Amino acid sequence: MRGAVMHAPGDVRIEERADPRILEPTDAIVRTSATCVCGTDMWAYRGADKSEGPRPMGHEYVGVVEQVGGAVRNIEVGDFVVGSFFASDNTCESCRAGYQSHCVHRVPMGSIGAQAELVRVPLADGTLVATPGAPEAALVPSLLAASDVLGTGWFAAGAAEAGPGKTVAVVGDGAVGLLAVLAARQRGAERVIAFSRHRARQALARRFGATDIVEERGDAGVARIKKLTGGYGAHSVIEAVGTRESMRQAIGATRPGGHVGYVGVAHDVQLDGRELFFSGVHLHGGPAPVRRFLPELIQLIWDRTIDPGAVFDLTLPLDQAAEGYQAMDERRATKVLLTV
Repeated sequence: MRGAVMHAPGDVRIEERADPRILEPTDAIVRTSATCVCGTDMWAYRGADKSEGPRPMGHEYVGVVEQVGGAVRNIEVGDFVVGSFFASDNTCESCRAGYQSHCVHRVPMGSIGAQAELVRVPLADGTLVATPGAPEAALVPSLLAASDVLGTGWFAAGAAEAGPGKTVAVVGDGAVGLLAVLAARQRGAERVIAFSRHRARQALARRFGATDIVEERGDAGVARIKKLTGGYGAHSVIEAVGTRESMRQAIGATRPGGHVGYVGVAHDVQLDGRELFFSGVHLHGGPAPVRRFLPELIQLIWDRTIDPGAVFDLTLPLDQAAEGYQAMDERRATKVLLTV
């Protein structure tokens, strides 16, 4: 099969890889209908995440089940499925508490590589969710978004306790941040303020429900949020970048007693303990338990209640994955969908 392999920062190639096979009786083999490039892939592409030797890429996927192991009971050959970026058994205590991304048996799909024609999914019964039927082609991008960025934005909005009567601010205008805007509005937030300097992303943020756009960053961005909220700050702030500056901005923009939901993969994030102590804010986040939300998100997409697939602004065939990485690195694309 063909699949994306990163050999070094900036060097992604489509190569022939061995077809996956069932290794455990709980495995399934999925023929991908679509996959995509994630913002977290950019850390490795830019050299911020070190990796040894060639590595398969990708952790977001939808497709049709081609084969299942002997212990798989809930997923059948022929099902169209959406999977999370962590494989999980969905039965351990962490999973039952709703934190499948912390499953004691979790397997990161990025270690397997989903930017490929076929993907082996461990713990298939706990990881994959079948759609009500074969989806129309127009729904595939939205279902793919549910595999990570939508579910991550959904978790972030919940962690920040976005809800009716609340003002929510979103730090980060990548795919996760934009879909966190959508999630906050779906949770009933009264006002959603998106930090963005990018015109196309500002327009998409408004399409997803943003009521205000703030272009300032850092201390100036915090001051702007406070001015918009009578000096208090937002009730809920979502951090969707993962840098020290974005986390400080998120905490600074939150009113005392408010909540920060952080889902940006942390890179050199260090917090001043005294500053945090006197902020009076709640912090909750980490890798999103996407599997918890998949049944609800799939139904919302199936019913055409939400259209998260709009976050994909560049579609390329898998063979042109390298161009997709370059486009996201240069911010010519927000999120790249790869057709298989």
